[in-house]
Amino acid sequence: MEKETKVTELPHIVFLTSPGMGHLIPFAELATRLACHHGFSATFLTFTNFSSPRQSNFLATLHPNISTVYLPFIPLDDIPNNAHLVTILGTLFTRSVPHVRDALVSLKQRTRLAAFVPDLFGSNLLPVAKELSVPHYIFFSCNCMVLLFFFHFPSLHTTTTCEYRDLPEPFHLPGCLPLPGKDFIEPVMDRKSDTYSWTLQVMRGHTSAQGILVNSFETLEPGASKALQNEEEKHPPIYLVGPLIRSGLDEADELGCVEWLDQQPNCSVLFVSFGSGGTLSMKQTTELAFGLEASGHRFLWVVRCPNDSDKSATYFNVESPDDPQNYLPESFVNRNKNKGMVVPSWAPQVKVLSHKATGGFLSHCGWNSTLESVGHGVPLIAWPLYAEQRMNALMLVDGAGIAVRPVALEDGVVERGEVARIVCELMDGERGKVARCKVKELQEAGISALSPEGPSHLALTKVANQWKVAIN
Repeated sequence: MEKETKVTELPHIVFLTSPGMGHLIPFAELATRLACHHGFSATFLTFTNFSSPRQSNFLATLHPNISTVYLPFIPLDDIPNNAHLVTILGTLFTRSVPHVRDALVSLKQRTRLAAFVPDLFGSNLLPVAKELSVPHYIFFSCNCMVLLFFFHFPSLHTTTTCEYRDLPEPFHLPGCLPLPGKDFIEPVMDRKSDTYSWTLQVMRGHTSAQGILVNSFETLEPGASKALQNEEEKHPPIYLVGPLIRSGLDEADELGCVEWLDQQPNCSVLFVSFGSGGTLSMKQTTELAFGLEASGHRFLWVVRCPNDSDKSATYFNVESPDDPQNYLPESFVNRNKNKGMVVPSWAPQVKVLSHKATGGFLSHCGWNSTLESVGHGVPLIAWPLYAEQRMNALMLVDGAGIAVRPVALEDGVVERGEVARIVCELMDGERGKVARCKVKELQEAGISALSPEGPSHLALTKVANQWKVAIN
């Protein structure tokens, strides 16, 4: 069912994103730039299965030339309750093929349809657009290093048999740091799983795109971006169009995070948040709490109910029927009320990162959060949880030099003493000072990249012009 029908003579783009705000937000920024600066209208295809009031409200606030079509409900009741996120998404996209085809046929009749652009999980839908003679691109909302991994991993798959954590040598991607097997993207860590098969299928599907837009910029990833540009004959053309981040103007702040930050000294608060999907175990939640307290630094912590089996437990629903504060150490909130603020489940992240009191960000290293931190000049503590986040952390710490990373035990838990040490290192230490200087430089470079003569703006202009030519 359509939220809004908009028949227009403007060139029209159809976007298809995975469920979850983390995927939707960069797409919304891309659609808005195309509408505001390049004269396009757009339609978002979204999955009824995972629609939420927060998503619907967010879509309703977009540019008036951006509308939404909700795809029919897709049965998934045959998938086990404990199925991996990638298995759920892979099944969802595969079963959506007839519905996406119907939507594209309808929109092609009613609009000047210029392109179909799914996210990285939608590569298996590109043949549908090709069948309908619709230009088909991918918007890759991760970084260049991960995209290079997508291109080169299938050959590693065919030439090795061991689990990747057991590789004797790091994997060498062109233009990137050596990548140890233990830091590969999480869905490929078990070769015998359904998740592995789905991920390999998604990777291979990227070669059928006519072009790939990447939410990154050259100065942030100089080696990887150059490698992608030098490999044009081996994969589709690449267009770096980032950093596309939200403004935060529409973020609600019902719990008064900004008001609390207003009362803190400049650059004194560590923001602690694990994105829209990340969760910690009970043990790790306890260790983090005591570590923050022991550090002596101010903090604003977005707390979620712990989950001992799934680090992405809140991916499809960030809200919890239980109060996450019930899982914190006894009297923790009261003991730290003068230097810490604890908020359940969600905070206005962009408003927090842009506030002058925020001096650091303890993050799961999701790419949206990373770009938002760079966009506001805030250095990071890298605390990856799932997906490609370990790879991101490697790049941020050892490549860009804008993050520090705690040392975990063999079971993955970061003990309270290490938490306190790494917090002090970022907020007071020499490595923190270096990271702060570097992230300020990247902040300026990101602004420059999106300026009228910047490389990211010019890259998007090039793609937009190609789409316009295709319908004329």
